Order: sequence, then C-alpha cells, then structure tokens
Amino acid sequence: MEVKTLKKEDSKTGKKIRISGAEAVIHCLLAEGIDTVYGYPGGAIMPIYDELYKFRNKLHHVLTRHEQGATHAAQGYARVSGKVGVAMATSGPGATNLITGIADAQIDSTPMVCITGQVARHLLGSDAFQETDIVGISTPVTKWNHQITQASEIPEIIAKAFYIARSGRPGPVLIDITKNAQFEEFDFDYQKCTAIRSYNPYPKIDKAKISEAAELINGAKKPMIVWGQGIILGKAEEELKAFIEKSGIPAAWTILGASAISSSHPLNVGMVGMHGNYAPNILTNECDVLIALGMRFDDRVTGDLNTYAKQAKVIHFEIDPSEINKNVHADVAVLGDVKESLAAILPQINQNSHQSWHDIFKEKYTIEFEQVIKNDIHPKKPGLTMGEVIEQINIASNHQAVIVSDVGQHQMFTCRYAKFESTKSNITSGGLGTMGFALPAAIGAKMGAPERQVVAVIGDGGYQMTIQELGTIFQTNVPVKIVVLNNDFLGMVRQWQQLFFDKRYASTEMTNPDFVTIAQGYHIEAKKVTKREDLKDAVQAMIASEKAFFLEVRVEKEDNVFPMIPSGASVSDIRLS
Repeated sequence: MEVKTLKKEDSKTGKKIRISGAEAVIHCLLAEGIDTVYGYPGGAIMPIYDELYKFRNKLHHVLTRHEQGATHAAQGYARVSGKVGVAMATSGPGATNLITGIADAQIDSTPMVCITGQVARHLLGSDAFQETDIVGISTPVTKWNHQITQASEIPEIIAKAFYIARSGRPGPVLIDITKNAQFEEFDFDYQKCTAIRSYNPYPKIDKAKISEAAELINGAKKPMIVWGQGIILGKAEEELKAFIEKSGIPAAWTILGASAISSSHPLNVGMVGMHGNYAPNILTNECDVLIALGMRFDDRVTGDLNTYAKQAKVIHFEIDPSEINKNVHADVAVLGDVKESLAAILPQINQNSHQSWHDIFKEKYTIEFEQVIKNDIHPKKPGLTMGEVIEQINIASNHQAVIVSDVGQHQMFTCRYAKFESTKSNITSGGLGTMGFALPAAIGAKMGAPERQVVAVIGDGGYQMTIQELGTIFQTNVPVKIVVLNNDFLGMVRQWQQLFFDKRYASTEMTNPDFVTIAQGYHIEAKKVTKREDLKDAVQAMIASEKAFFLEVRVEKEDNVFPMIPSGASVSDIRLS
C-alpha cells in the first residue's frame, strides 16, 4: 500500500500537532493529486472553505454560479484529463443541486468525488436549517456514499472515495461531512486506498473465454465491432486500433465512444444508435458475429431488443459484471479490463480483411451520403444547417478540438459530423441526456486540457438552463468557445412532435433573448451569424481568438436530424427522411 503521511510537526520539538477535520479534507485532496475543485460555499461547509482560502496557492477553487454547474464542470474536467473531478457544496439545497450532475456521472461512468457539508451531528434528524438527507437522496445515483460524523473518519473515507471513484468502472462518490466533524481536531495520517475487501473492480480475465471469443471471430464471415466509452476509460485506444487493423473488422461506435480512434480511420464505419449512420445500424441485423467492446447496449443503441442482432453470435468485452446479459444475451462474455482483454486476444486473432463485407458498408454509406449527409454539410437551401456549422468547426480547428455538446438535435448533428483525430475529444451527456450540461462541462474540459481548443456546441434551450456559468467564464478568464445553434425551438422535441404528434408544437417554441448582448454583458467577445457567406469567417475568428468567444448561429427553425430510428423500433427500421 502506498503510504503518504501528512502530519504537522513542531519544528523545534518534533511533536505532532493536531489539525481540524476541515484542514484534513484539504490535505486529503492534495494527497490525491487534486489541483482544481469546483463548488459553491455555504454555512454547513464554511469551515472547509476557510481552509481552502489558506491553501489557495496549492488548490484552485472555481466558484461556479450554481452547484449543478460545479458537477458538470467536474465532469468535463474528468472526461478530458482522465483524473477524478471534485465538486463541493453546502447542505440542503446546495447538496440537492448536485444530484443532476451526479446522476449524469453515474450513468456515463465519470469518476467524481462530491463533498457536501452537513448540519452538526447532534442536529441530524431534527429538520434543522438546511438539513437534507443527501446520503439517502444520492444513494441510487452514486457508486458509493458515506456520511462522516467524526473528524477521525475523514482520511480513511476520502481515501476510499477516490479509490472507488476511479477504479474499475468509474463513477461518482459522495461524502457528507457534518459541521462538528469539520471543527474537531485529531492526529492526521493519510494512506491511499489500494484495495477494499469484497470490492473487486478488475475481474480476472478467463483465458478460456478469450479463446472462445477468438474462435468465433476467426470463423466469422460478417463480423462487426461496436465500441463504447469503456475503450477511452480503459485507455485501450491503441489496443482497439491494433485489434481492428489485424482482424479487418468494420468498427462502429456509441456516442460516448467517439474519438477513441480517428474519424478518418478506414475501418471506422460510423456511429450506431437512434441517429447513427445508416450502414452500421442496418448491418447490425446482418452481421454474424457482433463484438461489443466497453459498451452497455443502451436502448438508444439497440432499439427493439426483440429484433436486435438476433442472427449474430454476441461477444461482450466488459469490466462490469452487472452489464453482462442485462439487455442483450452474450454468447461469450469476456470480463475484465478491456485494455488487458484486447491485448490478450490479439495474438489469437487471424489477419483478415473482410473486403466484400466492407464493400456493403461502403454501398450503404453512399446511400446515406446522397440522401442525408450531402444536404446537411453542403446545403442548397437558403437557411443555415447545424451540419454545416459543425463542418466549419472541423475545418477551422483542423479536427483537433475538444467538442462539448449539450443535448438535443445539435448534439446528434455534432456526434454525426464532428471529426476527431485525438482521443477524449467528444464530451457530451449520453445516458441521462442532461440539458444544460455543455457550458459548465466546457469550462471543466478547458481547465483539464488547457493546451487544447475547447468548443461548446449548444442549443438555445439547453444554453439557458446554465447560462449563468458565463459568470464563471468571466471571473476565471477560461478561454472556452461557445457556439449556440439557435432555431427558436426545443428542436429535438419539436422534431418528434412533427413526426409523431401531427405537428402539434406544444410548449416547444421559444422566445429568446439577445444572446450576443448577454455575452457582452459578461465581457465576452460575441458575434451573430445569420447568412451562409458570413459563417466561415466567424468560425475562424472564434477559433483564432485567445480569449473566450461566443458565437450565435441562426439555423433553420424546422430542420430535422436524420437518419432516425423511432423509439422502440428495430435498428432495421431506420429512416433517412
């Protein structure tokens, strides 16, 4: 076990000096290598904030404008940096405001530690001012949580929190600390956690399962790979690339798996799912072996489970045993860290090309290009499209940007058309679909990778859910780029209303404010584009800026994102229009 002792000693006598629980929290964070914390202070966590002030030269605190913004910023930081994100809030409403971000991190497997203040131990259960049972509330949406009522518990519990958050399948952990525990003093000693009894985050790889999987893959005539975020979380990008290049198998991705390998890789056949590419969706129901790598068969990927890949043998590489056979039956389940599993199977895989099978993917891509892609990226109609905006961002950033998208039509256009050459470049809210995610997440992403260009792509609806985080950008001078694709609608809901509710646009049309003036009010450079001939220069100016930049693009009000698989339909029922 790695031991790191942080004890204050009197320089003359060598005696240990007792420290408060609040100061202990700071030492724990520093011992875990944390340099950035997102949060919002309040009464029940004030002792910890008082210590943060004393350590501000070592630990940077980012004051967000809402606690939800703190969790999303911590998510963005974690997703880009690969480190654990940290968010803090006070008790009661401060703590409950973290829940949306915690739930988002849970379903998207993002490592995050949230620390909340709580009323003093003797007041627990008395309905004291700003008392809320945040442990009970957060239990369904955390990987682990714990309430600390004595200062002496702090080192062990925080060490466990970080180990649990980052190990195995990552996720959020919440630690609730009563106010008395923050004031109490004790002799501080910190030991990093490297194991917990009964918690096995890395299942041992079964060599027999590796051989079974290799035999199926080598015998397949029409194999197909679908990879998810597990590849990125497991740092298995190089292993994935080697696996697909040796096997010659066409490989598709879920939205959270995007960027694990280059968008331009010849074996990368696009995105699966509700608004994914035509070829990989259709051919899911024609492949003879489906190899799932670090993905969980989400309903937006599978559509109707009664018709999903029934003709195929399914091989599922997965670190979390609870995901095996949860939605789709696996003929061969390979449990373990996907990086190790792919390395283990690679020597047993035959060199292959599957050229005739690839030709079918190319034929179907041509169909999609002619009916959908060409019109999205190079439109002939007067109004601007979301697809052409994304294409201009690709060009201006040379495919190197981290793109943080919110939730809605713009998210699907972004995932479909953004081009990535580096991993950890596509940051979005996948499983929970949280509107308001992108703006604060982009702040965290830029702080997690300051050397990279970070562009937030947001709809006019989601933008207004966390628009107050412009204040965080102003105060911290973080140079994020913000693109709002404004169609004066809740676009995805409107699309469903058009297609499935006879165009009854109930409560989806928006009367929006002057977004440019609002951005300028926060001293952020801002522009608005309404004409195609102005788009390229505006995007290039945004990317070239060394400061934060806001760009509003007025797009067609009633444009739709296709292809589309209606909710609950088979992946074979994908619509091109």
